[in-house]
Amino acid sequence: MKKVTFLMYLRYKFDNLMSKGTFAPLLLLIVTAVSAIVIWAVFLYVTESIPLGQQGILGIQDQHSISLMDAIWITILRTLDGGVISTDPSDSRFLIFMLVATLGGLLMFSTLIGIVNSGVRGKINDLRKGKSFVVETNHTVILGWSFQVFPIISELVIANENQKRPSIAILAETDKVEMEDEIRSKIGDTKNTRVVCRTGNPIDLHDLEIINLHEARSIIIIAPDTSEPDSSVIKTILAITNNPNRKPAPHKYHIVAEIRDPRNVPIAEIAGRDEVQLVIFDYLISRITAQTCRQPGLSVVFTELLDFSGAEIYFHKETKVYGKTFIETMFAFETSTVVGLRKKNGEILIKPPMNTKIEEDDLLIAISEDDDTVIISGITEYGIDPGAIRKAPKYVEPEPESTLIIGWNRRAPLIINELDKYVMPGSKITCLASDPNAEKELSLNCAELKNQTVTFWFGDTTNRRILDDLSVETYDHIIVLSQTELSDVQSTDAKTLSTLLHLRDIADTKGYNFSIVSEMLDDRNRELAEITHTDDFIVSVKLDSLMLSQISENKELKTVFETLFSAGGPGIFILPAEHYIELGRAVNFYSVMESARQQNEIAIGYKLHDAKHRYETDGTLSHGVAVNPVKSNQIFFSEGDKIIVLSEEERVYDF
Repeated sequence: MKKVTFLMYLRYKFDNLMSKGTFAPLLLLIVTAVSAIVIWAVFLYVTESIPLGQQGILGIQDQHSISLMDAIWITILRTLDGGVISTDPSDSRFLIFMLVATLGGLLMFSTLIGIVNSGVRGKINDLRKGKSFVVETNHTVILGWSFQVFPIISELVIANENQKRPSIAILAETDKVEMEDEIRSKIGDTKNTRVVCRTGNPIDLHDLEIINLHEARSIIIIAPDTSEPDSSVIKTILAITNNPNRKPAPHKYHIVAEIRDPRNVPIAEIAGRDEVQLVIFDYLISRITAQTCRQPGLSVVFTELLDFSGAEIYFHKETKVYGKTFIETMFAFETSTVVGLRKKNGEILIKPPMNTKIEEDDLLIAISEDDDTVIISGITEYGIDPGAIRKAPKYVEPEPESTLIIGWNRRAPLIINELDKYVMPGSKITCLASDPNAEKELSLNCAELKNQTVTFWFGDTTNRRILDDLSVETYDHIIVLSQTELSDVQSTDAKTLSTLLHLRDIADTKGYNFSIVSEMLDDRNRELAEITHTDDFIVSVKLDSLMLSQISENKELKTVFETLFSAGGPGIFILPAEHYIELGRAVNFYSVMESARQQNEIAIGYKLHDAKHRYETDGTLSHGVAVNPVKSNQIFFSEGDKIIVLSEEERVYDF
């Protein structure tokens, strides 16, 4: 065994001291400098090396009149400023002593500059890493970093416009400065919302403390862009709910987490218990896709309800409607649309029976521009035109449908199973995909279809010859899916766009007219793809981000959206305007509401077939869709226009 020498021991202690940061070497330098100055001054004093007399340093004649403090002061001056020795008397011994002191001073100051520079650079690096504690309270916390961060922040900024000093804190394993630069680049002005970024691991308990979770209003957990995103989400949920420093009972966290694979939902629910609201990405997108392919334009309605710009869903307490029926309450609001109730026992009713009485402490569920715009109008004369009201024709049993799915991703089996809940027996689905595992996934996950049969074609989705052989004009609905096995978002959307261009060319060349619904990943590419005249686009990542943002503001909205997006209950449908109102006749929306009410439906908006030349009097429309219009405004409906209603599934006709 190697013997530890005294020199080795000193070196070990010195290394430990130097590793303690800037303060330790700075303190050591100060001690060394003071000691050296005192020792040198004592040496000058004892050896009487300070020149005296008229040409001396102090002009003192008697050597014994010089004190030790005088010697220390003389040494300090020469140490701090080497130029002082130029005025010293020509005493060789004294000049040598002072030259040594000056050189020692230069060495000490060089070391001091190096230590300070190293300390400042270290502090700047610490600030760059974002390790300081976030002192914000009642803020929204986002854990994780992906493309979804930007639409979430954008929506929260809009939601916070009427709040006082709102803030968003982000914790992710990404450089703080990089996150801030990307936010500035992709979002720009965050208005009155302060966005704070911190670098850290969301599953690390120490890093979680930095973001001040315990004082947060809500926590959003984003699935990372990894091969196993759900495992990271579940670990983060556990790190929050089982934190030794967590909120004391009965206080609970409001966590909204994204789960990609539905099979991981049970374990995520166990980890989060009643503190987490899960947004199941694949279920959400598959349900919206299945409904939208049968009703083009529906995704625009969903987007309007999910984002914070325009109309969205709010819970509102209104004492003036206590004791009134739901019908009376519906017509009491000019700029809001009442669609349901939250009973005082917590039960949420979407489209309750029209004669339902509003009881004390019940909350209205209303579509409105903001939470402070749900205001009773006071209008008693609604201007309803009874002569313009029309009734839907007699219900006709719908026929089987044929659907073509082009492209493949993990949500394709879910879409097929969801479509099976809507279509009539005898319906058919054809799948075209280049994924070698697609046919196997079909047989495993779609074996219990009741109303549909599935045919699979293997081939390149951008191959025009294959698309021609499929006879796409014979299908009622066409769904073009993003092939998310491609790692690059832009490459994926480019392949989708190529398929859409082929389909549009087939329609234009052969004079066919078929419904196309396409999934896009980047909302910017949707604008490019509009040249294909596709009936509707589902921007999957954006819709998921919007859902996370909405539920982070109000966790009870999850139940509302689950009801609207699921088959078997009240849902949103887009039906011909002539089934409600006489075409070519100026009416207000109160008349449309009354017509829908007589058919046991709630009218929430409309969709214009040709929106380029016809606008609502209070502004433009989004792709022809207006949700929650001002009810007293006059509008003309013409052939091809639709009314957007809340209805029971069995009320839907196949026209």
